[in-house]
Amino acid sequence: MRKSRSAVIKAGLYFISLAILVYVVVYMPTPYMIHQPGSADEIKPMVSVAGGDQEEKGAFMLTTVSVSYANLAMLITTQFKRHAEIIRKEPDRNDEEYETQQRYYMSSSQSNSIMAAYKQAKIDYAVVPEYVFVVGFSKTVTPKGDFHPGDIIKKLNGEQIGNFEGLAAALKGKTSGDKVPLELERGGKKIDQQVELVKIGEENGEPKAGLGVSVGEVRKVQPSDPDKEVHFEDTRIGGPSAGLMFTLEIYNQLTPGDLSKGYRVAGTGTMSEDGSVGPIGGVQFKIVASERQHADIFFVPEDNYKEAKAKADEIKSGMKLVPVKQVDDALKYLEELPAKG
Repeated sequence: MRKSRSAVIKAGLYFISLAILVYVVVYMPTPYMIHQPGSADEIKPMVSVAGGDQEEKGAFMLTTVSVSYANLAMLITTQFKRHAEIIRKEPDRNDEEYETQQRYYMSSSQSNSIMAAYKQAKIDYAVVPEYVFVVGFSKTVTPKGDFHPGDIIKKLNGEQIGNFEGLAAALKGKTSGDKVPLELERGGKKIDQQVELVKIGEENGEPKAGLGVSVGEVRKVQPSDPDKEVHFEDTRIGGPSAGLMFTLEIYNQLTPGDLSKGYRVAGTGTMSEDGSVGPIGGVQFKIVASERQHADIFFVPEDNYKEAKAKADEIKSGMKLVPVKQVDDALKYLEELPAKG
């Protein structure tokens, strides 16, 4: 009987130790993230122009970085991965806030890409604000209300909010400590509350009151010709770095002929409304992802070229790296390129 009880205790201790080990290795959070090559995805299934030219023998591809929240097991195995990097998380960053920011950056990138492509194709358009939403929280003040990243601000102090200007107008003349009615939309549900305004800075030497959250504005780019309207499929990809490649795909559909000329064209770079291409992070991972998908050409922001070239040389890539500062640079390169085969 005594021996049996001892065996039960030992077995219990064994299972408790095993459970603790599994938790520490697999489930216990760490202050680190792992960055590694993501994907090189063809854009055509993601974006369409209502009456656009669909001819495309090659492909335009956006590139991504895979970002994972690291457990202990992943931190150990990453040491043996050639193309992975361990990054320390920002200590005050909320995961929900980060994901909302990435979706906002993608939405802004798509809008800028449409405008840049319309300008290149000489298509008239108007920008129509749709709504204002909560992107994140202030690093200096604490909001005095119930806010979640992604909340749409519908009304403030009885006034309908549809853009930044409307929000500023509703707050005009208010001071910190004032309580105002606020209507939000969260996950399709209406939320009403009284919110106390907080001091968010100064304007013309006077204290400025606000909600204590950072906000973004979603805008729709409306062409004068309905047949030129651009539609994006919903994807789980975030961030602003696909702007250049979105612009090339949209322009290809807006204009006759096949801009790809049979090549698999990958790339990265933020896009401004005026066609400027901005630098991005993680270009070395995107080079690896593009090589794995057999890209022929990789457009890279000029400021990222040195780092991209070093990685391409390291993996002995056969891709042609083309540095660009403006979307015009990429278009000119493709227009002068002979058709593949």
